[in-house]
Amino acid sequence: MPEGDSLHRIAALLQPLVGERILAESPHPRGRVTGVARVLDGRVLERVEAVGKHLLLRFDGGVVLRSHLRMRGRWSLVPRGTPMRGRPWLVLRGRESEARLWNGPVLALDERPLRELGPDLLAEDAEIDDLARRVRRSDATRLLGETLIDQRVIAGIGNMWLAEALWHAGVSPWWRVGEVSDDDLARTIAWAQEHMRSSVEGVRTPRAVYRRAGRPCPRCGAPVASRGLGDSNRTAYWCPRCQPDVGIDTFRR
Repeated sequence: MPEGDSLHRIAALLQPLVGERILAESPHPRGRVTGVARVLDGRVLERVEAVGKHLLLRFDGGVVLRSHLRMRGRWSLVPRGTPMRGRPWLVLRGRESEARLWNGPVLALDERPLRELGPDLLAEDAEIDDLARRVRRSDATRLLGETLIDQRVIAGIGNMWLAEALWHAGVSPWWRVGEVSDDDLARTIAWAQEHMRSSVEGVRTPRAVYRRAGRPCPRCGAPVASRGLGDSNRTAYWCPRCQPDVGIDTFRR
C-alpha cells in the first residue's frame, strides 16, 4: 500500500494541472459509477495536497476529490492525448497534460474521513515532541508497532516505514507503548519523518528488514523475523537480536 511519502510525491507530480480548467472523464465503468467525473468536468483545479495516505484535489466551488490508493491504485501524469493502454478510473485533462488514475479503489467527493486522522507526519508543522505525546496519550498497553501505523494517531506511516524506523531505532514492534522510553519513541518517529521526507525528494533509503524475513540483519547478521501484528494482522519485520522482544511473551498469552 502506498504510504505517506508516495502520496506527497503524487501531489507534487500533479502540480502542473493546478490553476487549469479541467476536462474530466471516467473510461472505466467502476470509475464512471462514482459520478466524480461529471461533477469535476469544467472546474478549475485550485490545489493538490496529500494528508497521510489520502490525496486531495481541491476545485473551485468548494468541490474536493479524495483519492485513497489502497494496494493497487496509482496516478500518472502524461502529455495530453497520450494513447491509453486500458481504461483508467479517472482522467483529468489540462491544456498540455493529463492525470490518470488507475485501479482507484477509493474515489469520492467527501473529505469527512480526514476528520478522524492524526497529524500528517510529513506536514511542515509536524513536531516530533507533539507526535510523541499523541502516541503517549494512546493506549499504553497497545503494541507500539500497531499504534504507529494507526492513522488516527499519526497519519502516513505504513508497514514498510514502520519496520525500517523501528529497526534503525533499535526498538521492537512488540513493545507496548508504555514500555518504550521517551528517547526511543522520539528517535523512531524522527527517523521516519526524516527519511520519508527524503523519499518525497527522490532519495530512497535502502531497506534493512522490510520483506527480508529469513535474510541476515544488516547490523548483526541474525535472521530477520516476521509475523502478523495486532488486530489487523499486518506483517511486522524485525531483528530479534537488535530489537529484543520485550513484551512479546505477554502478547502471545
